[in-house]
Amino acid sequence: MSGPSHDAVRDARPTLEAVAARAGVSRATASRVVNGGAGVRKPLVDQVRKAVEELGYVPNHAARTLVTRRNGAVAVIIDEPEFRIFSDPFFSRQIRGISRELTLHDSQLVLLLVEGRGDFDRVARYLAGGHVDGVLAFSLHTDDGLPAIIRRFGVPAVYGGRPGRPGAASGPAVPYVDCDNRGGAAEAVRHLVALGRRRIAHIAGPRDQTSALDRVEGYLDVLPDGDPGLVADGDFTVEGGARAMAELLDRHPGLDAVFAANDLMASGALRVLRERGRSVPDEVALVGFDDMVSIAEATDPPLTTVRQDVEGMGRLMVRMLMGLLSDEAGGDDRTSVITPTELVRRASA
Repeated sequence: MSGPSHDAVRDARPTLEAVAARAGVSRATASRVVNGGAGVRKPLVDQVRKAVEELGYVPNHAARTLVTRRNGAVAVIIDEPEFRIFSDPFFSRQIRGISRELTLHDSQLVLLLVEGRGDFDRVARYLAGGHVDGVLAFSLHTDDGLPAIIRRFGVPAVYGGRPGRPGAASGPAVPYVDCDNRGGAAEAVRHLVALGRRRIAHIAGPRDQTSALDRVEGYLDVLPDGDPGLVADGDFTVEGGARAMAELLDRHPGLDAVFAANDLMASGALRVLRERGRSVPDEVALVGFDDMVSIAEATDPPLTTVRQDVEGMGRLMVRMLMGLLSDEAGGDDRTSVITPTELVRRASA
């Protein structure tokens, strides 16, 4: 005897009519509940949800899109090479926060990686196709074309990190979430000054990202008359931090403290200091930024660092985007949110 046909199996799926019948409501009421519509009394909502669970009903995506004009998906665009995204814990923490918050809103995460300018056309085609309800974009660079692409297709968007270059002419206001990069950097340097350190170096991040520029500004806020030779550029990687540390020691072997613009660079700096026979923190105090626990507590000694709530910022980006999609602006009129930072003192400073 042959088994049931594929059509028969497909037809056996619970229908919205079956859900309505089980819940004792009209099909229109069941549809509003399933598709997130308003205007249904809570007892009826509970009945429909119970029927959905009992029957194992799964909404038809195409039909749901027609009703809600939503795709139930959000694009997360990261303008960094693949190797950085999968080697830097900052990105995994931010994506985790975004994913957890999207789950609460019954929305899917679509990850789009941008290896270079050549990927812009691919991203543009995807956004033009109307596949997602909105965009969350972060790790942008000052010459980035992504904001213009997103605006061209009118896709609601929230950015991770303050867009643009400090002092540049301001463009259209865009919603963004960032931490207090400048204030956190200043606190780190003030801490080193309070320890009695006088030759404090800075390993900066890439100068085409506002987070790195703001952290340089925070360093200069405390040391406005410092030696420019005590600042070296890194690239937010372990290797970049190691190269910058070697450069700084060659120029200023008597330096007694280092503020690195992220924890990965701080860990690279720590490795070079050890190779050069410099004791941390006795001879050279060291402070990082981000409080990536997998790095800060694994180094020897554990890394003093500036904490930002990376996962929380990811969740906040989603909430702001959902507010835009529902025309509620997240419950207020904010176009940006700057979250606080906190110095976490460990053994390296």
